[in-house]
Parts: sequence; C-alpha cells; structure tokens
Amino acid sequence: MTKLTVQTRCGALKGTAGRGARTWKGIPYAKPPVGELRFKAPEPPAPWDGIKHADSFGPICPQPDDMLSISFSGDIPPQSEDCLYLNVFAPDSEGEKKPVMVWIHGGAFYLGAGSEPLYDGSALAADGDVIVVTLNYRLGPLGFLHLSSIHDAYSANIGLLDQIAALRWVRDNISEFGGDPDNVTIFGESAGGMSIAALMAMPDAKAVYKAILERRRLSYMPADMAKDIAAAFIHEAGTDQLQELSVNDLLKTADKVRRSLDQNIFQLLFQPAIDPATLPAEPVKAIADGAAEGIPMIIGTNRDEAYLFFTPDTDIHSEKKQQDYLHYHLGENCTEQAADLYPHSLKGQIDMMTDLIFWRPAVAFAQGQSQHAPVWMYRFDWHGETPPFHKAVHALELPVCVRKLWFFEKDAARAARWWPNSFPNKFNPHGSLLQKPETRTPLTFNWPEYETDSRENLLFNTDTAVESDPDSAKRRILFQA
Repeated sequence: MTKLTVQTRCGALKGTAGRGARTWKGIPYAKPPVGELRFKAPEPPAPWDGIKHADSFGPICPQPDDMLSISFSGDIPPQSEDCLYLNVFAPDSEGEKKPVMVWIHGGAFYLGAGSEPLYDGSALAADGDVIVVTLNYRLGPLGFLHLSSIHDAYSANIGLLDQIAALRWVRDNISEFGGDPDNVTIFGESAGGMSIAALMAMPDAKAVYKAILERRRLSYMPADMAKDIAAAFIHEAGTDQLQELSVNDLLKTADKVRRSLDQNIFQLLFQPAIDPATLPAEPVKAIADGAAEGIPMIIGTNRDEAYLFFTPDTDIHSEKKQQDYLHYHLGENCTEQAADLYPHSLKGQIDMMTDLIFWRPAVAFAQGQSQHAPVWMYRFDWHGETPPFHKAVHALELPVCVRKLWFFEKDAARAARWWPNSFPNKFNPHGSLLQKPETRTPLTFNWPEYETDSRENLLFNTDTAVESDPDSAKRRILFQA
C-alpha cells in the first residue's frame, strides 16, 4: 500500500486514495490573507501539530456566484478570503522521483479555482505518471487591485505573488509526495497562461523550470492605468480604508467601477500590471531580452479562439472603433494593411480578436523565447459538431489536457492522444512520450522546435501534422516582417 501520510515542513498530512491516484486537498501554502494581510504579499503558512486530514478542498477566492454555478455544476463551494490552498495528486505507485506539473487556472483573473471538477488531477497523474498540483490564488480586487500605486504599504500583482508562494511550497515540499523539485512544469490556460508569461519575466519567480502556455493575450496593464483604476476604486468605495470593507462590498465596488469605466470584452479591469518591484517590464519584451533564459516552453492557441465570446446577435463595432483597436495593437505603420484582413462584419470582428488577443501575442512570445531556450508551438484545430464547440474555440482543449475525456464523447480517444501530458518527463515533446489511452502504446511523430527561420507548428486535429509558418502572409502583415 502506498503511503497516504506525508510530512511537510509545516506538519503531517493524511490524504485519500482512489481511481489510481492519491490525493491531498486543501493544503495551506500561505497564511490566511485576511485583516492586516489583505492586499499584502503572502506570508509563509503557520505550522501545525498532529496529522491534518487533507480530504477536502479549501475555500475558493470570493467571486460572482453566477459563473461558479456553471464551473461547479450548481454545487457552489465555500468562498473566503482565506483561500490560499493547493491540492496534490500523485499516482498510486512509488519509486524514483516523478516529474511535477503545477496547474494555474484561468478565469480572467476574476473567476475560477484550482478545485473546479474539470481540474481534478487524478487522471492526469495516473495516466502521465506525474505529480499534479492545482492551486487557488487571489482574484479580482483582492488579487489585482494594484494599491501599491497609491501607497507603498501595499503590494502590486498580489495574485501573481500568491502563485510564486505556491511554487516555493512545491519546491520545498513536493519530494515528500514523490515529486522531483528539480523537474517542475507550470501549465495553465487563459489567465493561467497569461500568469505564466508574467512569472517567466518576474525576478522572484525563478522556481519556474519549464512552462506550457495555453493562450490568452500576453499584454499587461500599464502602470498608469493600474493607478487610475485603483483611484477609481477608492473613489467609488467612498473610503481609502479598504481593509475595513466587507468582501461583498469589495465585489460590489468592483462591479460599479467596471460599469463606470469604458470597458469592453478586450480589456480586463483586474489583471497583472507593470510594477517596478514585482513585474518591472512588459513580459514579451523581457522574454525577448532573455529574462527566462534556459526555460523550455510550449505555447499555442486554438484556431477559433474568439468564437466562444460571440453569438450571432452580437453587436458589430463601428468601423472607427475597429480602426482604433487595430491602431492600439499594431501602431500606425501596419494598421491600414491589417484592416484588409478584417472586413466590417461579425466574422471580421471575431477573427480580429482571435488574431490580436491570442495568436499574435503567442507568436511574439515564441519568437522571443526561442532565442534563449527550446520552444515548441502548436495550434489546436479539433472541434465538435454543435455550437459553440463547432469551432476550435477558447478553452476547448482543456478536457484533453487534464484527461476529462467525457467531454469529447465519441472522439475522446482520438483527441486524448494528442495532448502531450508527458512533456515533463524529458521536456522533449515528441510523440514517443505520448500514450494512446486505448492501447497505452507509444505514438510516434516529430514535433520540431520553433525557430524563426521555419516557424514550425504542430497542428492538433483528428490527424496531427507539422506545418511551417501557418498563416504566413497574415503573420507578415501583423508583424511587418
């Protein structure tokens, strides 16, 4: 019988077993960020005596209930500022130290939790013979209201600092669960991928060894915008003593600020911001300058990302607004050429969002990091037959990634074999590391590294294929190269 009780630096934990994996839930990786610790950087957790039963998830960060009922199938879990907990999933086997995969959830920095049923790491741990870690971090105003721009008693990018604290916990404790602290891969989707891009550029995040980024834009809030939003929040709250407000009042104030500012689907009110102490440079530039030198990376997008955010009844932006948006992202030089790519129609609007919010930043990130470490790039093209999954929309690859194969019904077996859940073993994402679930025999195909002279991508579909510089004509326009 493999052991269920482990000794961490803070105390003993007893987990549970089932479905081929061992699980420890609700492990504190920092002190509860409440009272005087609200809006402050996380502090190390307090030790405990005896054996803590790690058989239930910790509370999740407070957030709007309407989306939670979808993520948790109507069974909304407890919410609390005391939310800095993580979960460990290990295969039901022991032996040499296993690779570690740390999942950072998405949700636009306002929603989500590491305990969402979709992110249960049991199947991925058992199938991939890896240790899987999922975690919560502070969201919305609790994690990304950058009050350091108003007063130096506070910290900026608190949600990212939470993630760093969790990675430090992994470094210090994961060997007790059978994991290799020197072989850690962080992977995440949407805001999780955006978080990882920031972590790769942050001076305090050097516990990051390998990275898998599943989309989301890689642009970040300028410091002056972060300051303006913090000032607007304080004004709307009617006090600068935000530590005295209830959580509900904080969330209500956040909604008021969102409505009062000129927000749209392309702009996040709460997100990482450029800050001298925590995130001193725009990540794309920092990466191009070598901030993440030596860190292997996989990055990619889904072919039809933005279709998830639109319906046939969605209003079409005015031509002027579309022109302004192109100018904001591309500058004056290539706006006129790029405008021809996106006709004034709903499809043009969706394609523009897909390219400028998701694909173009991913290509820029791959270009920059490929000069300093191995990079592999992919595009996920598989899709279903019924809306909204009749396109390869945002987040469609998630069930494949985490082995929740019920989502794909009859195509599950074929879809599952694509996702390289064994990257961490050698971080060499060739097909010999993949296993077809119905036979558990190796699949073989070649996935070349991304290099700027060839720009090879692996396209995931019912059949996989390597394509050199997909959409090359569009890329040249968008990058003026």
